[in-house]
Amino acid sequence: MNSTIKCVILDDELLAISYLKLLCEQIENVEVIKAFNDPKTFLNEVEGLDCDVCILDIEMPGMTGLQVAELISGSKKIIFTTAYKEYAAEAFDLNVVDYVRKPIKKERLVQAFEKIKEISTVPQTKDFIEWNTNIGKTIIFTDQIVYIKTSEIDSRDKDIVLKDGAAIVLKNLSFRSLLEMLPSKDFAQVNKKEIIAVSAIKVFSTNEIITAVPAEGDQYLKLQIGDTYRTSLRKLFEK
Repeated sequence: MNSTIKCVILDDELLAISYLKLLCEQIENVEVIKAFNDPKTFLNEVEGLDCDVCILDIEMPGMTGLQVAELISGSKKIIFTTAYKEYAAEAFDLNVVDYVRKPIKKERLVQAFEKIKEISTVPQTKDFIEWNTNIGKTIIFTDQIVYIKTSEIDSRDKDIVLKDGAAIVLKNLSFRSLLEMLPSKDFAQVNKKEIIAVSAIKVFSTNEIITAVPAEGDQYLKLQIGDTYRTSLRKLFEK
């Protein structure tokens, strides 16, 4: 990414947009390229815009920022803004970069943009993950991982299945951060709650993936492909 962070704003309140644009203009190397006050118009245009991050208000009539984020989270980095704290867990599960409470302060917005810079300068992935798990600080070799899903107990945690069937829980780790640790050519996000190792894919169709991961009985795990991830999955197999 260039040194200048290009951002797009979506908020249904024009005063909020003006205030946020004013704050962004005061931050070095940040440029607002466009602002929207209607989610549908935003969704129609955002994929064609050259931007690094989308700043989304959560509470909007007709369509919430959470719903908008589900549709673009595979292609754009996201910062949420909201006056309420109860959306924090949902925001984390959508792999957003940051969650900024209103009224927004310049110093807090600067922190959010610093996170964008950090993500963009992440070093090359290694052949292992070192992270806190249910069995303590653990090193997991990526070539042993076949399947990852969001934990049903706590959405901040991620359940990993290894080639030998063993299961490990990564504690408090978003999919966005996890994908940055994994070799991009070897893993693919299938929907907002599941990642599969490319080597574990047996059949790939328009809406479904059949894997080599054993399920109940003599069946194999089947994964539904989310609309947001279908294009990136196709590109993976075109390489």
